[in-house]
Amino acid sequence: MNYFFRLSALSLCLLTGQLQAQNINISVETRSNALVLQADAKKNLNTLYLGKKLASAAEYEQITGQYKQSSEYTGVLSAAYTPSGSRNLLEPAISVSHADGNNSLDLRYVSHELKKLSDDVSLLSILLKDPVYDFQVTLFYKSYYKDDVIEQWSVIKHKEKGNVTLQKFASANLYLKAGGFYLTQYHGDWAKEMQPEESKITHGIKTLDTKLGTRANLFQPSVFMISLDKPATEDEGTVLYGALEYSGNFRTDLELDYLNNLKIISGINNYASAYTLKPNEAFTTPAFLYTLSSTGKGDASRNMHNWARNYKILDGKGQRLTLLNNWEATYFDFNESKLFDLLKDTKKLGVDLFLLDDGWFANKYPRNGDVAGLGDWEENKTKLPNGVASLVKEAKNNEVKFGIWIEPEMVNPKSNLYEKHPDWVIKQPKREEYYFRNQLVLDLSNPKVQDFVFGVVNDLFTKDPELAYIKWDCNAVIYNAYSATLGNQNHFYIEYMRGLYKVLERIRTKYPTVPMMLCSGGGGRVDYAALQYFTEFWPSDNTDPMERIFMQWEYSYFYPAITSSNHVTDWGKQPIKFRTDVAMMGKLGFDIVVSHLKENDLKYCQDAIKTYNVIKPLIWQGDQYRLANPKEGSVASMLYVNSGKTAAVMFNYLVNNRYDEGSKLPIKLKGLDASKKYAVKELNLYPGTSSAVDGTKVYSGDFLMKIGFNPVVNSGRTSVVLQIEELK
Repeated sequence: MNYFFRLSALSLCLLTGQLQAQNINISVETRSNALVLQADAKKNLNTLYLGKKLASAAEYEQITGQYKQSSEYTGVLSAAYTPSGSRNLLEPAISVSHADGNNSLDLRYVSHELKKLSDDVSLLSILLKDPVYDFQVTLFYKSYYKDDVIEQWSVIKHKEKGNVTLQKFASANLYLKAGGFYLTQYHGDWAKEMQPEESKITHGIKTLDTKLGTRANLFQPSVFMISLDKPATEDEGTVLYGALEYSGNFRTDLELDYLNNLKIISGINNYASAYTLKPNEAFTTPAFLYTLSSTGKGDASRNMHNWARNYKILDGKGQRLTLLNNWEATYFDFNESKLFDLLKDTKKLGVDLFLLDDGWFANKYPRNGDVAGLGDWEENKTKLPNGVASLVKEAKNNEVKFGIWIEPEMVNPKSNLYEKHPDWVIKQPKREEYYFRNQLVLDLSNPKVQDFVFGVVNDLFTKDPELAYIKWDCNAVIYNAYSATLGNQNHFYIEYMRGLYKVLERIRTKYPTVPMMLCSGGGGRVDYAALQYFTEFWPSDNTDPMERIFMQWEYSYFYPAITSSNHVTDWGKQPIKFRTDVAMMGKLGFDIVVSHLKENDLKYCQDAIKTYNVIKPLIWQGDQYRLANPKEGSVASMLYVNSGKTAAVMFNYLVNNRYDEGSKLPIKLKGLDASKKYAVKELNLYPGTSSAVDGTKVYSGDFLMKIGFNPVVNSGRTSVVLQIEELK
């Protein structure tokens, strides 16, 4: 198969007594889909089509004639990048004030260029210019053929005689036609992340956005789905997944227009962020990511997972470390002796790494709670008289690795750093300080602060080169946004994110392979721009395994299992087996007091870790199938299948504790080879128990997918893990 992205410039001659100017069609095709743009005779660049690709590219020209909708009026309703102030009557993708004060903009097609970056990846650029002002926008479409994924962004420039103010500056502007549109969006708060809502899109504008500055996804994640014609299911329906690759303020406008078509405009939130663009300066927007599936949500998520592992996530095809965290064992109350004991427990448990969480630093204002010390990143001499180095050494003696928690973007007002550098802190000079978790945010638009934050990480590795893991937290939002060193406060939110990315780029240039967890009071900052620098993210501080089943289900639509840090803790009322089984559906970790475990609980954990080490490549790299939705029944079921369809692992849980609930019906598997023969074996049995699954029976893939398999989940078997292996 040819994995090149095809770009075609097709000309149609319209004869009305004489030869008219030609339309130019620009088609970006992936394995299943096509995005077709058209520059008309007047060089307006519009969206002709976005959907399942046609066998004949010549037939795209005939699409418009099949729609008998009312008059368009403007000529730019379906614009590929809608300008404001000229003919457009609806929400724009870009709005500007020119150097002479004029607010109008018109963008006309000039040229396009295709670069093949590999057999699988192509980059299309389309240059648009204003006929009156020396102002241009270049649209970029980076296409990933095999995964049906497109990243889209814009670069804005001008050569006017003075500065131009960008009032709005979207990354992407999509235009869809269907009989109706259904939005799946997400909302949440601390410990309540990724709560889904589905609704039919009605006329007007639905805006998904955040203005928090940091921890931007706390209330409103930037990911969403759009189903066309009817709500999509796992295996049926047409659905588009969208996500902005940006860790700061975002905005996505969904507008159902007067022709009943849907305009999707997504980019950096222009809230309090009018950007002054100098002549010849290039403003590059973040990428908007989307994938389209005509066969339901499952294929869309697997496309996104494959793309993420291959192209976006740091070390997406690599290894991850299982760990033991001290947080719930000690909170802030620990010393070197206690940590030495926990390091021995790390070895006993059988995980790879011990993670020292919050509370290890600060002396003038010791970090004995969350009210003081944040920002003072020297070891606390009372708790760690011999420094972090002694812990790294002791970890090595126990044949495990050592990692550490930091929150380098934040500061407590009660800290040495705050006293020395009040101008480094984000706060309004004439207003009362207002705190989020007793914290303020450091001003990363300031290069000196960027150096400081980079230095926090660099100093740790300089002192202890064998440090093996960083947990990077970000717990505060931005109140009273103001930079003491930034000349134009309208640039603040954008410059903060530029500063953060500069720091992360410096860290990864010097320390390219060190695993880092992206933590933000839970899933407050997960996005694909951040995951270029982090190996994993923390979905939620809520580690109740029952809650995590629902959260991890929703995250799985957009992020592969290898990115999800799942810890076994004492949250919830479920037994240790249930808690561990849930945590195994991603990157496994523990945050428990090992010494308090009963003998059989400890043995179960030790055996489960050994099992996990065998099956984790399948979980991390396999195709993920959601089989039984916890919101729709008494049982939740998730399946991971390897690329050769020779092995799979299936996780099953009871999510309804009412009388006599369980897996009364078989659960149909997916993704297997119908012609292969498989054996089904239960894993993770608790010591002293036997399986209700007969591992000697043989099933065809055809049977398992059409009839299904009953994992025998009930009140006595609340979590069941099954291994499915081909028999040869």
